[in-house]
Amino acid sequence: MKKTSDIQALIIGGGVTGTGIARDLALRGISALVIEMGNINDGASGRNHGLLHSGARYVGSDPDSAAECARESQILKKIAPHCIENTGGLYVAIKGDDESYVADFPNLCKKAGIFCQTLSVRQVLELEPGLSKDAIAAFKVKDASVDPFHLSLENMNQAIEHGAIYYSNCKAIGFSMERTILGKKSIKKVKVQNNLTGNCFNITPQVVINATGAWAGMVTELAGIRLDMIYSKGSLLVTHNRLTTHVINRLRPASDGDILVPGRTVSIFGTTSLRLDNLDAIQPDFNEIDFLVNQGAQLVPGLETTRYIRAYAGVRPLVSSRDEPTGDDRSVSRGFYLFDHSSDDVENLVTITGGKVTTYRLMAEKTADLAAKKLKMSSECTTAQTPLMSKAPSKLIEAGMSVKLWARESDPGDSMMCECEMIPKSHFKELIVWLKQNRETADLNSLRIHSRLGKGACQGTFCSLRVTGFMYDEAYIKGSQGLDNIRFLLTERFKGQKSVLWGSQLAQAELNEAMFCSFFGLDMADPDMVDPDMVDLDMADLNKKG
Repeated sequence: MKKTSDIQALIIGGGVTGTGIARDLALRGISALVIEMGNINDGASGRNHGLLHSGARYVGSDPDSAAECARESQILKKIAPHCIENTGGLYVAIKGDDESYVADFPNLCKKAGIFCQTLSVRQVLELEPGLSKDAIAAFKVKDASVDPFHLSLENMNQAIEHGAIYYSNCKAIGFSMERTILGKKSIKKVKVQNNLTGNCFNITPQVVINATGAWAGMVTELAGIRLDMIYSKGSLLVTHNRLTTHVINRLRPASDGDILVPGRTVSIFGTTSLRLDNLDAIQPDFNEIDFLVNQGAQLVPGLETTRYIRAYAGVRPLVSSRDEPTGDDRSVSRGFYLFDHSSDDVENLVTITGGKVTTYRLMAEKTADLAAKKLKMSSECTTAQTPLMSKAPSKLIEAGMSVKLWARESDPGDSMMCECEMIPKSHFKELIVWLKQNRETADLNSLRIHSRLGKGACQGTFCSLRVTGFMYDEAYIKGSQGLDNIRFLLTERFKGQKSVLWGSQLAQAELNEAMFCSFFGLDMADPDMVDPDMVDLDMADLNKKG
């Protein structure tokens, strides 16, 4: 690990907000370290629609948030166009929807300064033939789809290029406090545990920034501060292919199953709102999936018969307040909250939570402003003008980009390793070299995070074998590492498939079981039971056998 004794700001949480803060601070010349208890975007930042809000969704419930989304959306489209697909959005009402809400919608948009164009039913069906023929009204807005993983990776990589440090699989487990000259408490040391090795170490930052989303209250507890969070789970479905060209929103007050977002080669549909008591188990259940499919088919009939390759769930980082209405968690503000815990007698702790992916840059700016003030540094935010483009091979995470580059640049012998996402051997080699130089390790999971590996229809079934065989051939891994890598990748991928196992997806799961359990023994309880010599023999030949 790199030297951490001179760190000015410790950022706890490696989601889009945490990585955005790291970028903002690094561009100001402030040294920052990000720790994440899992991997980048393991929380809500990687478990959402991927919707870049125009603001139209909030015109009825929160006009300020609507205007905020509109401004930030335009900024992100300018600084990070490679992370965004400017799909446009449609709000569509069908028979039975509240016609008074439909009638009010364009006026609400106008008051909030949100672009809204009225379309006839004939026009909207020409734009999106897959919509229900029961459509009664439609409006066009400036929604877009954004790849939150690409966004966070670019944030973190650009921050690292400007001096920031990033540690994954590291969790803050304790604060050592001391009294300042003014009598207030200050965090002197942060005790951190490496979740992979169990080893602990200390970090001595000048400022601690809590950017852990739904976990924010757990971090403030380490400083003896209570922050009440609402754990509102939302489940989403990923379709095998792309069903629409526009973001489709059901034109009604926010409810379950009313947004369909085309995300690169797939569509993402959801979501639900279910209160959780804790964060121990965040996963979709079968009842949610059935309900979502039934709701979605009312607006886009194809959602009833399409193949779903996975489902996932995230927890919205909502802050509890006595001023908030009770009942449906959708009524809780989607704005963000920035807490200066000086008011709680802890001088150098800041918490940022709430908000949305669309507003992450603004959240980072306000947090970095406060951190800079605590560090007594007068530096200006430049993230709204600085292009969000790192030198990392991040183009490999863009769907469809690998095959375009391959067709233009490759030699005839450059074979495809991932056929679903069309990623050739040369691009994996480039990424592995970069990872070993900049992240010290290169395994299947790190390749998944930094590319499209395992994100296509086969969910890692075939590409995991090919890439692992290639890594053995190139001596990047040895012994039982390959099977351990595959076991971990497929286990993580299967978590998202369990609740959509019917039809062709169930058939694929049975094929996986036959291949990986019968042939490779990946269902064995003890990985140490694998014969390393047999592993070397089988895995080294995988690439040659195709």
